[in-house]
Amino acid sequence: MIVVTTPTGQIGGRLVRRLLDRDEQVRVVVRDAARLDDTVRERVETVEGSHDDPAVLDKALPGARALFWLVPPDPRAAGAEEHYLRFARAGAAAVARHGVGHVVGVSSAGHGWPAPAGLLSAAFAMDAVLGDVPAAYRALSMPFYMENLLRQLDDIRGQGTFTLTCAGDLPLATVSTRDIADTAAGLLTDLSWAGRENLPVFGPDRLTPDGMARVMTEELGRPVAYRRVSIEDYAALLRSRGAGDRAVRDVTEMLAAQDHGIYDADWAAAEPTPTDFRTWCGDVLRPAADAWAS
Repeated sequence: MIVVTTPTGQIGGRLVRRLLDRDEQVRVVVRDAARLDDTVRERVETVEGSHDDPAVLDKALPGARALFWLVPPDPRAAGAEEHYLRFARAGAAAVARHGVGHVVGVSSAGHGWPAPAGLLSAAFAMDAVLGDVPAAYRALSMPFYMENLLRQLDDIRGQGTFTLTCAGDLPLATVSTRDIADTAAGLLTDLSWAGRENLPVFGPDRLTPDGMARVMTEELGRPVAYRRVSIEDYAALLRSRGAGDRAVRDVTEMLAAQDHGIYDADWAAAEPTPTDFRTWCGDVLRPAADAWAS
């Protein structure tokens, strides 16, 4: 039995389908089972609730040989590290109670970064807790998700612009969520690995934002330009939307770490995944933009 958390998300949803395609027995932990696709719901065991709840985990983990672990975002959380650690402590204790042998967690690239990195540091703190249990642990360590750009689909399609905080000529490592899910599926179905490791999962190219804009222009068939926003201006935007000081700090520390190369060491060590940025634009961004237009 393989237990999957966040089975309705971009990573978890694809992961569940990949595991079912391999005829694995899958049990999912989901807040609302109605959100599962009908074709998935009829083929998996379902435990409703949140996986920071020990009682929910005690229903989900009996008989499990492997666990996929992803902490869902919570904009209402007082701080990212407390949020991640609440989940991690509940998960680690339950893994130990039920003797789960292997855990695959979604983390961030950049372990060992010497400065505070906000949301990324919270993921590193989670890894420290989950890695301190008898189970084998792989922290999938990723850079910037290509799917983050879908949050700017209105601007990309409507205004022909997208924004980040890094310099337009600074290479930015990226990865697609489908490659993350596929990597997790491989680990969860071949449990020959042991020990604790951080596993870098990176796409094959590292374009600059200006280079990304050129690819978007070609793939969408319309001009797209990159517009840099300062971290200070982005922080002001977050505050205008009601974010508290701690939440703003978590995000701005993460952005500063990205701008200063937190992903570089893992990029150099990673075995590239299949999906490059152009392929992702053709397979994901362009259909999304076409649906937006219709």
